[in-house]
This record gives sequence, C-alpha cells and structure tokens, in this order.
Amino acid sequence: MRDPRGAAADESSREEPTLLTRVASDRSGRVRFTSLNPGTYRVRAEKERTMAGGQRVPDGLAEATFAGGCFWCVEAVFKDLKGVHAVIPGYTGGHKPNPTYQEVCTGTTGHAEAVRILYDPREISYRQLLEVFFTTHDPTQLNRQGPDIGTQYRSAVFVRTPEERALAEEMKKRAAEWWDGPVVTEIVDAGPFWPAEDYHRDYFARNPDQPYCAGVVAPKVAKARSRWAHLLKSADA
Repeated sequence: MRDPRGAAADESSREEPTLLTRVASDRSGRVRFTSLNPGTYRVRAEKERTMAGGQRVPDGLAEATFAGGCFWCVEAVFKDLKGVHAVIPGYTGGHKPNPTYQEVCTGTTGHAEAVRILYDPREISYRQLLEVFFTTHDPTQLNRQGPDIGTQYRSAVFVRTPEERALAEEMKKRAAEWWDGPVVTEIVDAGPFWPAEDYHRDYFARNPDQPYCAGVVAPKVAKARSRWAHLLKSADA
C-alpha cells in the first residue's frame, strides 16, 4: 500500500524506520518518497513513542496541540518562536494506539500529523500561538495542505480546557476574515498524542536542501518569520 504522497508502507519500513525525503513527482501535486540512512534513529524514537498520551508538562510550561498539514512545516514554524521550549511532531485524533508513520500515511487510522508545543505562557500566549497557526497554513483547505492530500493533513486545534476552546473558536472566526473561503479547521478535545519516529524531529533544520523542504517548507517558514518577526527568539537577541 502507498500513502497519498507515494511512500511505501511496507513491513520492512515499519520494522526499520528510515530517514524519508519528499520529492515532487508529477503535475498533480502528489509527492513521492525516497529513503536514506535506514535505522539511524530507531532506538530513541521507540523509547519516546511509549510515553504517548501521558507526557508530563514541566513546571511553568503549558502545552498546545495543532495540526496544519505536514508536521515538518508546522514544527519548523513554531520552534522559532520565543517562549517555545519544544515542538514534538506526532500523531493524534485517531483510533489506533501507537501508530507508525506508514500506517498514518494510509489515512485509515484517523490520525492527523500534528505537533505538541511546550511553551512558557509568560513569554508567549495561547492566543499568539493560535494567531501564528491560523496565518501559517491554509485553514480553508479540507483534508489537505497544498500537495499533501488526505485526512492526516487536516487542519485542527486540539483543546484541553474550556478557555482554550473559546479562544480557538474566537480565532477561527477571525481567521475567516483573513482567508478567502470558509475556514474548515476542526476544534476538538485533545486525546492521546503519539510522538512520531525520531527521524521526523527537526527535519527541516537537518535537511534544508532536500527538495520538499526547499520547495514547500522553506517558503512557509520564511513567510512566518517575516510576518511574526517580533515573536521570534532572535528578536530578543
């Protein structure tokens, strides 16, 4: 079976995770994959994935969970922000415990590619995170972001409190003024979050010249850095 971007979800890749590269393949916008460095990141990835659903939030920090298409893009945007201590790519919103990347790519597990953000609310607010979220992906695209197509690329905010839900609903209404077309972002209760395999961590930072990163991720990151320059860690340097 192949995912919407062409990644083979075979048993060998499930047993031995690989460093994946996304490469534009045709005019339809679909993306195919090639693999490099088999097994490089497996041990730490498996250890981290067993923590899913009950991760402790360090004292003084809060958490937010967003899905906005490819988590390589979303991670790269949010890790630049002041007050953000960690951005963890992973899977949430589905029905299968501890899914693999290959399983999520089939679109049958119900999960979205998402990020779990640990942040200091004294330095950046949940409202500000939502503003960045709604302006750095297209929340009018249903079950896709650009070339990435499928429910795993849906736009969603996973909330933990009534206050978060109210803010998310408010920002969704505001986002309708910023975009052409109805905003289709889901606002749902947060459930178990399964950290992705370790080779997905800091993917853009480690592979800026890889074709998908250069062609898709880099423009989004550049746009975010320009629009939200006052919120960047570098703004305080």
